[in-house]
Amino acid sequence: MDTILVVNAGSSSVKFQIFSVEGEGKLRRLIKGQMDGIGSRPRLRASGADNDALADRVYPIEAVPDLPAAMGIAGGWLRDELRISPVAVGHRVVHGGPDFDRPVLIDHGVVARLERFVALAPLHQPHNLAPIRSLLANFPALPQVACFDTAFHRTHDAVADYYAIPHQLHAEGVRRYGFHGLSYEYVAKTLPQVAPEIAKGRVIVAHLGSGASMCALKGGRSTESTMGFTALDGLPMGTRPGQIDPGVVLYLISEKGMSASKAQNFLYRDCGLKGLSGISNDMRELETSEDPKAKLAVEYFVYRIGLNAGMLAAALQGLDAFVFTAGIGENSVRIRARIAEQLRWLGVTLDEAENSRHARLISRSDSRIPVYVIPTDEELMIAQHTLSLLVNRPSSNVRHVRVS
Repeated sequence: MDTILVVNAGSSSVKFQIFSVEGEGKLRRLIKGQMDGIGSRPRLRASGADNDALADRVYPIEAVPDLPAAMGIAGGWLRDELRISPVAVGHRVVHGGPDFDRPVLIDHGVVARLERFVALAPLHQPHNLAPIRSLLANFPALPQVACFDTAFHRTHDAVADYYAIPHQLHAEGVRRYGFHGLSYEYVAKTLPQVAPEIAKGRVIVAHLGSGASMCALKGGRSTESTMGFTALDGLPMGTRPGQIDPGVVLYLISEKGMSASKAQNFLYRDCGLKGLSGISNDMRELETSEDPKAKLAVEYFVYRIGLNAGMLAAALQGLDAFVFTAGIGENSVRIRARIAEQLRWLGVTLDEAENSRHARLISRSDSRIPVYVIPTDEELMIAQHTLSLLVNRPSSNVRHVRVS
């Protein structure tokens, strides 16, 4: 049985999934797992296709000091105990910069080009690249595919991607990219099955999680996004501020004496819901808190989503549907309801009962704008891209993959 390994690496965890390649190029999820607590309290957990527990193991700190060590343990478990040897590995890579507008087979040259964008996604890019380097070193013949969060947004018109700065900077790559593209791509591909009558129309998708953004889809293609050059822009997030006057950054450096690296760390790790509430970056905690600052953080989150919905509706010149996805969007009944109130002027009327039971369609039948909840599946998108690239762009070092 041919299988594909999907890897999504973070600063202290690495999530992985195994997909089997079925007939006619279809994929079936076999295993979902993660190694978290890297460098502190390492723990390997994994479950099967039916959510049956396959592993739950803890390790001493010194056994899993970094991502390569975590990959080694997880890979060894898959290989030695489950007898799984994937034909390829697909990776989520947050920033593809101006160079990459589609998934690509990885070699050392690709890694070198992706390292140039570490400063543009410091919370993600270094950790995305760590397992890639480890696998290149230990399994050089194993095909790896990079799938980019920025690639889906490369369909924007030029006017949507420019900043009002000298052209030379744009040519160097200082432009609006947009992120969470794998999530938006999944939603765009799923909409024709969920609501074929609006899939080709004008749709706003709200990817609301610890990282949050919104995307305007027209005919299933991205036309505008709330995120820009980096994953700091747009909506307030767990620890990131979202849209902020650049003068604030200048103030932090000139008046507060922050170095560039300290300001970067502050903006990525100490702002957003965490900074505004002074309590937590977890929306679940903030929703249940009676602290006035927690209530303000939640209100601010909802308010900014409403503002950005207006911006995206203007970019689309109208609106045919609104979609919630990702952790908060898929699971928080109250946040969805509060956002729907912000969207009443657009014609949104929520069905409280359907919203409470997390239905696929949560708006009332008389709502001018239908509202959907579509759980995202970035890992499946990565697996599909990986398989497609192997099948359609074979090379001498790519093992044959059965598709029928």
